[in-house]
Amino acid sequence: MCYKKTNILIVLLLLQTACLFGQWSPAGDKIKTPWAETLDPNNVLPEYPRPIMERKDWQNLNGLWDYAIRPAGQTEPRQFDGKILVPFAIESSLSGVQKELGKDNELWYKRTFTVPPGWKGKNTLLHFGAVDWKTEVYVNNIKVGSHTGGYTPFCFDITPFLTTGEQTLVVKVWDPTDQSYIPRGKQNVNPNGIWYTPVSGIWQTVWLEPVNNKYIAGVTPVADIDRNNLRVKVCTKNTSPSDIIEITLKENNRVIASAKCVAGESVDLPVPNAKLWSPDSPFLYDLDVALIEKGKTVDKVNSYAAMRKISKKRDSDGIVRMQLNNKDIFHFGPLDQGWWPDGLYTAPTDEALAYDIKKTKDLGYNMIRKHVKTEPARWYTHCDRLGILVWQDMPNGDESPQWVMHRYFDGKEVRHSIESETNFRKEWKEIMDYLMPYPSIAVWVPFNEAWGQHNTQEVVEWTKYYDPSRLVNPSSGGNHYLKVGDMLDYHKYPGPELMMYDADRVTVIGEYGGIGLPLQGHLWQTDKNWGYVQFKNVKEVTDQYIKYGDDLLKLIPRGISGAVYTQTTDVEGEINGLITYDRKVIKVEENRMREINQKICNSLQ
Repeated sequence: MCYKKTNILIVLLLLQTACLFGQWSPAGDKIKTPWAETLDPNNVLPEYPRPIMERKDWQNLNGLWDYAIRPAGQTEPRQFDGKILVPFAIESSLSGVQKELGKDNELWYKRTFTVPPGWKGKNTLLHFGAVDWKTEVYVNNIKVGSHTGGYTPFCFDITPFLTTGEQTLVVKVWDPTDQSYIPRGKQNVNPNGIWYTPVSGIWQTVWLEPVNNKYIAGVTPVADIDRNNLRVKVCTKNTSPSDIIEITLKENNRVIASAKCVAGESVDLPVPNAKLWSPDSPFLYDLDVALIEKGKTVDKVNSYAAMRKISKKRDSDGIVRMQLNNKDIFHFGPLDQGWWPDGLYTAPTDEALAYDIKKTKDLGYNMIRKHVKTEPARWYTHCDRLGILVWQDMPNGDESPQWVMHRYFDGKEVRHSIESETNFRKEWKEIMDYLMPYPSIAVWVPFNEAWGQHNTQEVVEWTKYYDPSRLVNPSSGGNHYLKVGDMLDYHKYPGPELMMYDADRVTVIGEYGGIGLPLQGHLWQTDKNWGYVQFKNVKEVTDQYIKYGDDLLKLIPRGISGAVYTQTTDVEGEINGLITYDRKVIKVEENRMREINQKICNSLQ
């Protein structure tokens, strides 16, 4: 009798748990990170998604949505296939689905929401952190907008389409991955080697935010430490010529400077005795930005800024070096792909999102190369706060991966379709607009290894013109062009060597290393795991890493000014990470590694 009661209680508990979790559980049997193992589907990524421009009121729409996969071109399904956990891509384990989408299908999402009563009289903005690739959004059976591109945020003012009570939200997504002319990074419908599982659909937070009809849409600070000045440009919506922007700069709640300007103008704030931002001292000033109409504040956001300068200069030996705050600095850090075994493009939690950055700092690096991917806004804020320089890649794209083995200076390029070039340029501008406010970003990288590379001189010169406050690495390891951009960047595996040198630009090794160590119990797949070189234990890996580090130190006086080690973590079949793919094991001797890394980072001081 006791056994029967116990069994009944167990069944009831299981049913209660299933109800609580909406019958959600991670799909598949792949390895998972510690954060995924405790993920609560009712509280997914609850942090405010855009801390560089923060308002008090908002509503998170992450969680369980209805989903359906249907052939492209159909209308909204009458019945849906089940539940998907937003914001995890449908191919991921944490979505609870783990199904392929494919270019011939579309992915449908559906959920309901209610607008809080306190938002009465406000406009409601519907935000998407990122959706890959073509998105159409419907509110209460009305199409309210569309967007193409998988790596940037977008939003719609849905106020005119809201009714009383419960609202219906439907999202339709088409994603051809590498079977079309779109930026898609390392995604491939046939993942193998350096190509990974596709990421389709919503992969960053979806959220609502109330604003007045006139509101602040963006804040971009640009520091000038030579003039002790911070210039702030504020983007607004629906303002008139009489509306005023008021900006207040604070240091630990103490007002340093304030100024007003007409909406649409930029304003200069004096910053005497500025505290300069650097990896060793990542000081951030607070920015309060208000929009004022006829003496009344109609919108206010909290932001931040840093006083720092990114530049280059020829040193006493005639070598062009990168500088931070007018001092030579050697940029050194890992190739960071930002992939997760459970969430693919999406970290399971904010703690997980920050983990890789913190470990990079702990291991003695001062830089991260964010490789052919962008991250959620919170990732860049973590970099700003923790103090890490970022090289930001454009996610490569074209119909198929292209390996251009010969690096040359003669200006030859593979021609690409108008569609490919148009998609590239649209999204590259959106990425720069999205990320320009973050002081940690030091270098823009429009091309990688000639993948989708086109019109290099034009693209690089436009990038430099659009943001003159940062350096431009024209093509990391790709086709090289004399006098274009700020850097010459070549890749050399496995160990660093002086293969090229440019007397008029910064010379860097954009990728090297790739030391592999497969660890049983932490592998994505049982076979076909690879690294550029492989060893059997942590000591051997560390010994080889230090050997490469010593080699790199010898190259710095000869002209190398930055380097990127491959890579932060294992990714799917690649086992050449400093950390296992599931983030459970550090695969190097940390103290020894930190010592050589700090020597390299400090080599020009």
